[in-house]
Amino acid sequence: MESIAEGLWQLAEQHEVGGCIAQAVKCLEAICQSQVSFLPVIEVKTRLRIATLLLQHTDNVTHAKAHLERAQLLLKQIPTCFELKFRAYSLLSRCYQLVGTIAAVKQTLKKGLELSMNVATGDAGRLWACNFSLQLAKALTTESDYPGALRVLESASKLAAAMNKPQLEMVFATARLHVQLMQWEEPPVIEQSLALCDQLFERIPQHLKRSHAGLHVYKELLYIFYLMRACEYKEGQERVTDLDTTLRELEQAVPVQQAVFDPVVYQELRNQLDWLIRELQLPGALPQRTADLQYHYGLIQQQLVQYEQLRNPVAQPQEDRNRLPLGPAPLDEEWIPKVAVLVLVDLMSVICSRPKGMFKDCTSRISSGLERVNGELQKLGITPQVTEADLQHWAMWTGGVYLLLLTQLLENKVVIELTEADYVEAQKSLVQLVEWKRRFPTMLQGSESNIQLLLGHYAHSMGCFRESALHFMQASKVTKSDGLRAMCQVNAAVSYICLDDPDSSSIALDLVAPVYRNIDRYLGVREQTLVLFATGILQKKQHNLQEARTRLATGLKITHKQLGNHQLVSQYLTVLGSLAIEMHDTTQARDILKSSFTLAKSLRDIPTQVTVLSELRAMFRDAGEAGKETEHAEAEGKKLEELHRRIEEAQATPYHAPLLQYGLYR
Repeated sequence: MESIAEGLWQLAEQHEVGGCIAQAVKCLEAICQSQVSFLPVIEVKTRLRIATLLLQHTDNVTHAKAHLERAQLLLKQIPTCFELKFRAYSLLSRCYQLVGTIAAVKQTLKKGLELSMNVATGDAGRLWACNFSLQLAKALTTESDYPGALRVLESASKLAAAMNKPQLEMVFATARLHVQLMQWEEPPVIEQSLALCDQLFERIPQHLKRSHAGLHVYKELLYIFYLMRACEYKEGQERVTDLDTTLRELEQAVPVQQAVFDPVVYQELRNQLDWLIRELQLPGALPQRTADLQYHYGLIQQQLVQYEQLRNPVAQPQEDRNRLPLGPAPLDEEWIPKVAVLVLVDLMSVICSRPKGMFKDCTSRISSGLERVNGELQKLGITPQVTEADLQHWAMWTGGVYLLLLTQLLENKVVIELTEADYVEAQKSLVQLVEWKRRFPTMLQGSESNIQLLLGHYAHSMGCFRESALHFMQASKVTKSDGLRAMCQVNAAVSYICLDDPDSSSIALDLVAPVYRNIDRYLGVREQTLVLFATGILQKKQHNLQEARTRLATGLKITHKQLGNHQLVSQYLTVLGSLAIEMHDTTQARDILKSSFTLAKSLRDIPTQVTVLSELRAMFRDAGEAGKETEHAEAEGKKLEELHRRIEEAQATPYHAPLLQYGLYR
C-alpha cells in the first residue's frame, strides 16, 4: 500500500508542476477515499499536502480546513510525528484566520507553541516555536491586545537569541517595532527599537541577507512610517528612494544553487525511520531509551519532510521572486503581499513628496499604485458590481489590505486636485471614495473620518463654508484619533472665520481655544501648525496685531522647517503679508506677498494667487501707485475669472450637491 501512495504522490507532483491543481488534488484524495486503509502517517501527509495545495492555489479554505481537522484527529493516535503535528497546527491556524475565527486561531497556535516548547526536537522545534509565536502575536495585534503581543514577541526573541540566529532575532525585533508604532510608544522607545533592528541586520551573514530581503523591506517600511509620523519627510523620501532601488534589485533573478533530490539518501532515511518504528514497538524498553528513540524519530522525520519538498524544484524560484518572506521556513510568511509592498512604497513616496508640491511625480506614483491595486482586486473577484456581502471571508481578509491602499491613494489624489483647483476631477475621486465606502462599509469603516475631512476641504474650496464646517465637525465625531480630532476642529474654525460674521468668529474661537491650550501637551507638528494659523487669524480679526504676528511667525517657522508644506507656507505668508500692510510695513508686506505668490503659482493654487493679488492691489492703491494697482487688478481679474469658471463647472455636475450633503444628516 505504501508503494501505491508513493506513486499517487509523484503523480500529484507532476500535475502540480504542470499547473493542473484540480488533478493533483484528485490524485491525493484517492488515498484518503480508498476503501483499503493506509497507515495513519501516510494519510496525514496526504491531507496536509492537499490542504497546502488548496490554500496556495484555490479559495477553498473550508475544504482545506476539513482535511486539516481530520489530520489532527489521526495525529492524536501517533505519539511522535512532531514535524507533521507542527505543520498541521500552523496550516489550521491559517485557515481559521481566513474564515475569521480569531479565538480558534489563538487556541490552535497556543497548542502548537506548547508542543514545540515541550518536545525535544532541537533547533527544528525552536523554529516552530518561533513560527507559532509570530502568528500568535499577529492574532493578538488584530484584537488590539498590544501588551499581550509584545510579551509573546519578547519571549520568542529570547529563544532566537539562544539559537544564535540574528536573522530570527530581527524578525521579532521588527515585529515589536510594528506593535510599538501601532500603539505609538514614546519616540525614544521607538528609536531604540529602530537602532536594534539596524544592529541585528548588520549581524546577519552577508550570504543570507538577500534571502532575508523581505525582513529588510519590512524594517525600512516601518522606519518610513515613523519618519512620516514625526514629519521628517526629507529623510523619509530618501529612504523611499533607497527602498525603490532594493525592490528593483530583487526583481533581477540571481543564480541560486538548489538542493537536489537524491533517491539514495531518501531511501536511507526511510530505512532508518522503519528501524526506529520497529524499535519503538518492542515491549519492555527503558524510559530513557524510548525518549532517545523518539527524539531521533523526530529528527529523521523532519529530514524526510524536507527531502520530499525537494521533489518539486521547478516552481519554487518563481514563487520566491513573487514573495517577500520574513524568515526561513517555517517562518516564511509575508507581512503583506509583495504587490501591496510595491503599492505602499508608491503611497509613501506620494505622502513624502506632496507637501513639497512635487505633484507630477505624485500623480505618476498614484497612477502606478491604482493600476496595481485594481489588478489585485480583480484577481480576488472584487469588481465594480461586487459588494461586501458577496465576498467570502478569506477574500475580505486579503482584499482589505488592497482596499485600504486604494482609499489612501484616492485621498492623496483628492488633496492634489483640490490644491490645483481641479475641482471636477476632485469630485470624481471623492465619488469613488464614497462609492467604495458604500459597497464595503465594514472593511472601510476607518475611512469615514478621512472622507468627511476631504469633503470639508472640497466644500471650503467651493466657498460653501457652512457646509465645510459641518463636514469637519462630522469628521471629528467619527474619528478615534485625538490628533485628527484636533485638526478637524481647527479646520472647522477656519471655515467659520471665513463666514466673516461675529457669531461665526465666536464659534471659531470656542473650537480652537481648547486645542490651543493643549498645544504642548498632546499635539503633533501638523496639529500645532494648524492651530497657530487659525488662532493667528483670530488674533488679527480682533486687532491684536502683535500677538497675531507672533503666533503666525511661530507657525510659519514650524511649517517651513519640519512640515515643508509649500501650500501652508504660502497661506501663512499671505496672512503675514496682509498683517504687515495693516501694520504699515509695506516694504516687508511686498516681499512676503511676492514670495507667497511664487509658491502658490508653482502649486497652481489659484485661490491663494487671487488672495495675494487682491492684497497687493489694495497695498498699491493705498500707496498711490496707480500703474501697479491697475496691473495687479487685471491679473486678479483674470485669475478670479478662471477660479469662478472652475467652481461653476464643478457646481454644474450632478455630484456637487450630494457630496455637500453626504453623511451630515444621518
